[in-house]
Amino acid sequence: MKNINIGLLGLGNIGTGTYKVLEINRKEIEEAVGGSVNITRILEKDIDRPRDITVPRESFVSDPEDIFSDPDIDIVIELLGGVEPAATMIEKALLAGKHVVTANKAAVAANYHRLMDAAAKGNATLRFEASVGGGIPVLTPLTSCLKANRFTKVLGIVNGTTNYILDKMSTEGLPYDEVLKDAQAKGFAEADPTADVEGIDAANKLSILMALMFDHYVHPDDIPTKGITGVSGEEIEAAKGNGQVIKLIASAEKADDGSIKYEVGPMHLDDTHPLAGVRNEYNAVFVEGNAVGSLMFYGPGAGPLPTGSAVMGDVIEIGKAL
Repeated sequence: MKNINIGLLGLGNIGTGTYKVLEINRKEIEEAVGGSVNITRILEKDIDRPRDITVPRESFVSDPEDIFSDPDIDIVIELLGGVEPAATMIEKALLAGKHVVTANKAAVAANYHRLMDAAAKGNATLRFEASVGGGIPVLTPLTSCLKANRFTKVLGIVNGTTNYILDKMSTEGLPYDEVLKDAQAKGFAEADPTADVEGIDAANKLSILMALMFDHYVHPDDIPTKGITGVSGEEIEAAKGNGQVIKLIASAEKADDGSIKYEVGPMHLDDTHPLAGVRNEYNAVFVEGNAVGSLMFYGPGAGPLPTGSAVMGDVIEIGKAL
């Protein structure tokens, strides 16, 4: 029976959720892989932080090289967040021949070709299902069972913070500042919500979607991006009067001549559109393919357990091939 060992970079909220998914669903995961699966080394500074999991203290390391150079480590899971040093760590792991799973949309979007090249050079696999849509399976279907399509369009509600704010402004008539504070209190928004409310997070995810769907990479800084801070209650009410809702949408459309139009920003959607009914902090990705037609992927776009579910799904796919 195979034995798969994992090095985990980061034991914050998502890292803890990933660790917990392995613990609560170990039987199903190991049956799918066909062997044992264990997180044996963890890079984490705050080893005494309260967590609702039990981690052997000897698992913790302070130097990532202890993971990259360990011949017994098969897969590295990167859950540090941010572009650096995460991207460099992913690259080092891949070049060392370690397969890598990450949920880090910022690092992948900003360094897409660099990381893909490192995977090729290291003869390793890089998977990042959780980077777009959290627990929603989006990237794997787009690159596997839907690969026979020529994709023409993607519209994504890919940021739960902004969807929650716009939804509450629309359904309850609350002002932006009040809903933002509520979202922060409930954990749907960060203390510094800039990346979410200014559309930066959605641009990262759109960059990844375009690279996979259209084989066309655009750095997130080059995607025209507008956030939701300028959306007023009056604009929302006017849209409702026209039978529309306002959502922060990451959109890209490929024309017959191969040109692609892309942007992130508030969009008026008819209230009959499938994305119009996506409520609260939920995410959804609507795609069109020339063979399959229109599809929508919907579900929880963030959170420790949903994201951990997608991370461990990637681990299973790699593990089955080992």
